[in-house]
Amino acid sequence: MTQESTPSTALSPEAIAQLVKGHREFLSFLERRVESRAVAEDILQSAFTRGLERGAGVDDEKVVAWFYRVLRNAVIDHYRQRSTAERLTEAWAREFPDVQEPEAELRQEICQCVSSLLDTLKPEYRDALRIVDLQEGKLKDLAQQSGITPENAAVRVHRARAALRRRIEQACGTCSLHGCLDCSCEAAGGKECGG
Repeated sequence: MTQESTPSTALSPEAIAQLVKGHREFLSFLERRVESRAVAEDILQSAFTRGLERGAGVDDEKVVAWFYRVLRNAVIDHYRQRSTAERLTEAWAREFPDVQEPEAELRQEICQCVSSLLDTLKPEYRDALRIVDLQEGKLKDLAQQSGITPENAAVRVHRARAALRRRIEQACGTCSLHGCLDCSCEAAGGKECGG
């Protein structure tokens, strides 16, 4: 009886060890190319995740060079996304020149169900999002408070954001796809989204 082997989509343990060993150099590489260490850490965490998921077939001896290409592409994507966001903001300002909402009011307008959905996450995910996103803390703050490494903190925040995104999509349906500024969703109250 023969057993069919499925192709691996992951890097070998040796390749992963090389990437982990190069963490400091990768972070330094990114910090020189983006606006802050926090952005560099986020890009690096995402790149590690993508690399681990899609690195099959990369030769162990060439994994570092391959990963630098992944990082270069991630930096390009970062600036492309930022440029798009800036263009959208400029277009909004041209279309509605008299509208100037203070940041505090804008934050309050964002879909009210997010805060109630945050409480449905695992405690460590909820705390991670509160520290890093809501309190605008840093990954090292989360790491210190949770007793984990900054790398593990970055993974935790990434997973927490993904979990919250799934909860929002489940609770708000199309509102979550179109943005929450016009959301009539009251997921916490049991009503369906009208968005």
